[in-house]
Amino acid sequence: MSTPLPPNQPAPPPTSPLTGEQPTRDQSSPDTPVPPTSVARSTSGVASEGDGRRRRRGGAERMMVPDVEFASYYGRQVVKPAPWKAEIPTYLYTGGLAAGSGLIAAGAQLVGLRSLQRNARLTALAALGVSTGALIADLGKPSRFVNMLRTVKLTSPMSVGSWILAGFGGFTGAAAVAEIAGPLLPKGSSLAKVAAFTEVGANLGSAAFSAPLAAYTAVLLSDTATPTWHAVYKELPFVFTGSALMAAGGAAMVTTSARQAKPARRAAVVGAALELAATEVMHRSVGIEGEPLRQGRQGRMLEASRWLALGGAAVTLVGGRWRPAAVLAGLALNVGSALTRFGVFEAGVASAKDPKYTIVPQRQRLDERGPTRLT
Repeated sequence: MSTPLPPNQPAPPPTSPLTGEQPTRDQSSPDTPVPPTSVARSTSGVASEGDGRRRRRGGAERMMVPDVEFASYYGRQVVKPAPWKAEIPTYLYTGGLAAGSGLIAAGAQLVGLRSLQRNARLTALAALGVSTGALIADLGKPSRFVNMLRTVKLTSPMSVGSWILAGFGGFTGAAAVAEIAGPLLPKGSSLAKVAAFTEVGANLGSAAFSAPLAAYTAVLLSDTATPTWHAVYKELPFVFTGSALMAAGGAAMVTTSARQAKPARRAAVVGAALELAATEVMHRSVGIEGEPLRQGRQGRMLEASRWLALGGAAVTLVGGRWRPAAVLAGLALNVGSALTRFGVFEAGVASAKDPKYTIVPQRQRLDERGPTRLT
């Protein structure tokens, strides 16, 4: 039973059923209670901005509930990092090398540079084998790669990429077999003619799949929820395509004499220029999600890749006709290409581990959109 109050003494304000606290009173209006300050949290555990109740008094508008800092739940990551290991960036690099080499082999066949054609084709075949092996190692067993070829899903970069990889591999393998078998067959025989026709057709088919193979891995990364990868979805395909051409040109400079490697030198310089330009645009256009590209171990990788691409292209232009310089430049360009893939890969993983790169861009997009009015 409650104790009776003395006469003429007002009853105390009721306590809140949620907190047990008595509400404070607005100094400008003593009779109007102000509810206790609370912070609304969404079901995902991210603190959101309060209702922002405002009271208009004498033409002035005053916040009754203060803004809340937009942060993750106890600093926990919002996006789960990709579980991929070193097999995936290896797959990215060797896949690009195979794609660029297939394109160089097709061009060499059209101009009659047999040595460059053979070396580039064998490089493409070897790189494709390593790329496929790295992918299967990540999947766990070969049957999982075969299962991806059972259906075609155009909205899935993984499904489309699997078919691109299979198509490129089929044409490249057929062209290599025809090239090896051609000299062993009797000249002018029907089998020799079939081998020659097969080589030309397979070479053109390999070239047709080269550009998609070089670029699709960038689409595969940027189609995820990983903040850095998703933020650079416009520039990353150009970065990877330039990197692939740079690596293929460098590999051909290492394996082919300087006299026949002129198209490879041009491809290496064009690829390095494309990668450098696209990377610069990527750094300038991306927001806070681009910080992992410039920080930590992955930032040092990408910086080293930049200097290797610049140095390799410069040596190619100045001394590419001298065999030792060509080999040195080709190796530098390939190391730079590999560092680009590993750097971009690790930057994405780092951005997923830090909730800042998920939440801050979301808040910025909400601020740009403005308040939503319900009608």
